[in-house]
Amino acid sequence: MLQRLLATAPEVSTASEPWILLPLLYALRPSGAAAEYDHQVMTQGVHDLLAQVPNGRELYLAEVKRLALDLYTAAAAPGSRFFVDKTPRYHLIAADLLEMFQDAPFAILWRNPLAVVASTVKSWAGGRWAVHRWHVDLYQGVANLVQVVEQHPSRITVARYEDLLADPDGELERLRSAMGLPPGTGSVDLRAAPELIGSLGDHGPGNSETVSTEPLERWKRTISNPVRKAWCKRYLAWIGRERLAVMGYELDDLLHDLDAIPTTSRMTFSDLYRLARGSGVRRLRAMAHRDVEGSALLR
Repeated sequence: MLQRLLATAPEVSTASEPWILLPLLYALRPSGAAAEYDHQVMTQGVHDLLAQVPNGRELYLAEVKRLALDLYTAAAAPGSRFFVDKTPRYHLIAADLLEMFQDAPFAILWRNPLAVVASTVKSWAGGRWAVHRWHVDLYQGVANLVQVVEQHPSRITVARYEDLLADPDGELERLRSAMGLPPGTGSVDLRAAPELIGSLGDHGPGNSETVSTEPLERWKRTISNPVRKAWCKRYLAWIGRERLAVMGYELDDLLHDLDAIPTTSRMTFSDLYRLARGSGVRRLRAMAHRDVEGSALLR
């Protein structure tokens, strides 16, 4: 939604989800990526090369930035001043991006974490409680983004999804101002946004003219049985009061909203099975990761 709102400005171009910067920056990280080649050995080779180059890491990041800007420019419409790269898992490289793009505006869009969980399982798991599949986003993503907001408060414009839906015109003007764009000429019309033709991302209602507030309550229909409610309470406890405050939410308010949802028994037993299975899958992956790291050390 935010991507489409920003793209209603004629000075802004975008694409569904580029993802281009993740593999380029993970070339410097010995873990976190899987490939047919040995990723750890590859990163060792890259670091060995950069060690022979004066300011090797800085040069590498500068060249990655130049490549990205060349691609953004080629993909942008004529006359664009900005290219919006909305790639959700850039939370994994957020600190690197802030280091590389010193002159670029950054925006982080928060959403009620309970609504995020509900939207994730509804959109990508058909409503099944397979939350383990998005552990990296639900946990590491929150931690990474809170950290960069705390470390770079003056460089990041923060918005909340709920505020965006409640006052799209006001929030869009605030974000446009932070980007240095001129004020809009009237109420936002989502039809002015270019079509997102890529296969990735949540494109939303492409022919919608206005922003709907219906999603603000929709998440409650997904989190209704005791298993899901208990998981969500543990998740909120993990995020914690302080991080939630950085995100713009109050722990007590979220717990109250969760308790107020009518409890049903729907999918309780299948949720228990999926939670147990997901826990086992995560343990096996952790063991495999340790084995891979150990084998690399033995070389």
